[in-house]
Amino acid sequence: MSEQKTVPTLYEWAGGSPALERLFVRFYERVPQEPLLRDVFAQMDPHHAQHVAAFVGEVLGGPKVYSEEHGGHAHMIRKHMGRNLTDEQRRRWMSLLLETADEVGLPDDPEFRSAFVGYLEWGSRLAVINSKLDLAATEDTTAPMPQWSWGAVGGPYQG
Repeated sequence: MSEQKTVPTLYEWAGGSPALERLFVRFYERVPQEPLLRDVFAQMDPHHAQHVAAFVGEVLGGPKVYSEEHGGHAHMIRKHMGRNLTDEQRRRWMSLLLETADEVGLPDDPEFRSAFVGYLEWGSRLAVINSKLDLAATEDTTAPMPQWSWGAVGGPYQG
């Protein structure tokens, strides 16, 4: 009998919660020195890095911690609403996060980085779009949690 090989999730490949928390803790340590980003995150919750790590971890195939403890994707959408983020801020967020991924030793193989960057591009562009929405006018609590993988056809909402 042959052994069936299982493909690890992006979450597993990245190194799980410890690696993602290391990434986002270091990233948000760097944000106050960034002129384009510091004001956006000036009033950040002390646990913001851990919450973002849990959200990204869940999207990449990890445990459903963010959904169970913080309200899932609908909650994340509401966090961005009314912030009026710019594409210039989004691009700096992206570049700083990828610099930080290198700094903390996140896997840098082409397959992982391609999938990871794909998610960050998609998610950060969605955040800019959502930041233009009025919180009072939008109360959609049914937004499904995205699921990102190695590039399977179907988009982030296919389970």
